[in-house]
Amino acid sequence: MSDTTNCKSENWYASWFDTPYYHILYKDRNYREAQIFMDNLTHYLNLPEKAKVLDLACGKGRHSIYLNQLGYDVIGADLSENSITEANKNANETLHFVVHDKRVPFEEKYDAIFNLFTSFGYFESEEDNLKTLVAIKESLSEYGFAVIDFMNVYTVLENLIPEETKEVDGITFHIKRSHVNHFIIKEIDFEADGEQFHFEEKVKAYTLEDFQRIMDQAGIYLLDTFGDYKLKKFHKNTSERLIMIFK
Repeated sequence: MSDTTNCKSENWYASWFDTPYYHILYKDRNYREAQIFMDNLTHYLNLPEKAKVLDLACGKGRHSIYLNQLGYDVIGADLSENSITEANKNANETLHFVVHDKRVPFEEKYDAIFNLFTSFGYFESEEDNLKTLVAIKESLSEYGFAVIDFMNVYTVLENLIPEETKEVDGITFHIKRSHVNHFIIKEIDFEADGEQFHFEEKVKAYTLEDFQRIMDQAGIYLLDTFGDYKLKKFHKNTSERLIMIFK
């Protein structure tokens, strides 16, 4: 047995998202629900036919692929080279994938930018999260809209499960959750392929008020907020999600 492979590097997302184990742990995510969300979002935003859409932090591109099937010209962007290599197997004339740091604006301008499923707040410094917002704003076309789909911190903390065990594909994942210094931290320990692994997910616990504050700094106008994938009104004590539409 080798020593534990400890991946608590400063950029936890760079190592964890690039492993096959990340995709194993989260393989049962409800993608039909995600598709309904995108149907609702694109309808609400009234996106023009063949609109240019950026899926920021796209992972292996499952949602980019669906958005492309809806008729949009889609770019999926992610920091994980392994995920983009996988996603590129689905590329076509109106669906492309690039390795990209979300703190950097795109030269191309988009009619819609989607940052889905709590893919924000990974950076240690507020300045980097602010840079991400500014980059999103600067990558929008004149009439474009951006969407951040984030956890609702109030309900997450209310229902935080400190410890649980999950078995997926013969791997037993030991998961611990905590709230430390305004971050929600998930520690994941497991054994696979004869090695012990330790990973950590660390996401800034931004509330709606926090987002409003940094959006003000970024010169962003928050247009609407929703509390679930059916686009019901946001209620801070009961909503599952915090979905923000801005420009």
